[in-house]
Amino acid sequence: MIIGNINAEIQMYKSEKNEIGELVKSWQTVQTLKGFLDLKSGDSDYKSFDAKFEDSTHIFLCDYTPLEKEVTCENSRMLIKEKIYDIMLIDNPMELNDHYEIFLKFIGGCNEHQA
Repeated sequence: MIIGNINAEIQMYKSEKNEIGELVKSWQTVQTLKGFLDLKSGDSDYKSFDAKFEDSTHIFLCDYTPLEKEVTCENSRMLIKEKIYDIMLIDNPMELNDHYEIFLKFIGGCNEHQA
């Protein structure tokens, strides 16, 4: 059982038109998970040829909780301690529904203008 010490918000974006008809991306929290955030080491001799693993900077470990069905790597990000991370891969190891390993890429601090 992974209880965790950090709350992480899963955010999804939706596009809405502004007053002049432009599509504007906005983020909204759809789920909160409690777990552990760890820096992913990049100096292993073993190289994975999967770009999602190669680009990942962090890993978030948490207990299994069914995710909102719309959440995918392509439309979601995580907000952890006012820092924004792209979700690269959501792994449910061996489909055991025991825990998640969510591979993340750090993209910056919390900024309302960041897309």
